[in-house]
Amino acid sequence: MHDATAARMPPWLYHRKAVLGDVVLALLLTVGVDRINGLSYGKQVYWISVLSALAVLLRRKFPVGVLAVTTAWVVVTMIVAWPPPGGMFLTLGVLTYSAALYSEHRRPWHHACLVWVAVMVAGSVADFTQWWAPDKFGLFAWIFGGAGVGDSVRMRRAYIAEVTERARQAEQTREEEARRRVIDERLRIARELHDVVAHHIAVISVHAGAAGHVLRERPEQVWPVLGHIREAADTVLEEIKSVVGVLRDPNEVPSTEPAPGLERLPELLAGLRAMDFPVRHEVRGTPRELPAVVDLAAYRIVQEALTNAHKHGAGSAVLSVEFTPDDVVLDVTNRIGRSTAGSGFGLIGMRERAAAAHGTITAGVQPGRMFRVHAILPASRGTDMNRPSDPRGRGPIE
Repeated sequence: MHDATAARMPPWLYHRKAVLGDVVLALLLTVGVDRINGLSYGKQVYWISVLSALAVLLRRKFPVGVLAVTTAWVVVTMIVAWPPPGGMFLTLGVLTYSAALYSEHRRPWHHACLVWVAVMVAGSVADFTQWWAPDKFGLFAWIFGGAGVGDSVRMRRAYIAEVTERARQAEQTREEEARRRVIDERLRIARELHDVVAHHIAVISVHAGAAGHVLRERPEQVWPVLGHIREAADTVLEEIKSVVGVLRDPNEVPSTEPAPGLERLPELLAGLRAMDFPVRHEVRGTPRELPAVVDLAAYRIVQEALTNAHKHGAGSAVLSVEFTPDDVVLDVTNRIGRSTAGSGFGLIGMRERAAAAHGTITAGVQPGRMFRVHAILPASRGTDMNRPSDPRGRGPIE
């Protein structure tokens, strides 16, 4: 439970608690050394307490190094000053536990064996007879016990981390699988919609042709044919309505507002001017009603281009809309600012809009640190909107 709580804890708070725990442990170890050795060793006990506390404070960052230095210090002290203070061995058990827990490599028994052998050799050299007493086997239990506890805590933390990671991956896999199933289902629905719509449009086409023939030959029999056309058209509309209802985002707010077109440019420009971004608007030619797809694409391209100009440009922008006999030409020009380049998704979206309307679009840097978006969209209602378009936004593929 403690490890799971630490995993959810902010890193700075966990680090602060770890440092506080080391300080408390160092104080307890200092008190323990004093209690074990008493006053018989004088200043020696003072230095043992200080070095033990310092070793505890450094044990997380340098677990093996601190253990090695402390072991060497204990060995030298045992050989030079016999009998050794017993409090030194208390520190060795704590540091053996820390080396088993915090070391990069899992070698608890190697560390315990090396410490035990070093201490036993030093004790044998200093006083062989007194050292090999039964009470010295308590030191064996203390050192190897510290290594065993540290290794157990290490394995428990690794197990909890592995379980947590597997749960995270399982959750991520479930979410990805759910998204994939939704996408697959929507593709299946789109294919079915295509099949149904194509069938009924073919029925409408056949009956329309028959209606023209019947109207010339037997006008009184044209009404049943027109009824079939209306019935097929109503079926297509119902199919489209049901499928689009499934494909919509359930959180999306339903809107009865018609799709925007170039007639809403004044609202767009007024909003930009309210944000202290003036746009000079120029119109050439005679404005006229555009096909719905072209009108929507033109508005969205201008909207995205002006939004990018506001975000990444400097000062203002110039919008030019020109109506020619066959096309509507859009130009958005602005000075490049100091802001970093965007993600590029806006340009991709404009190319897709142009491709959907069978138009062309170019965007890039012009001389004088100017950025220009230039789009040409077919404005004639006679344009063949069924021709396949270039997915890169370069217009229809002939």
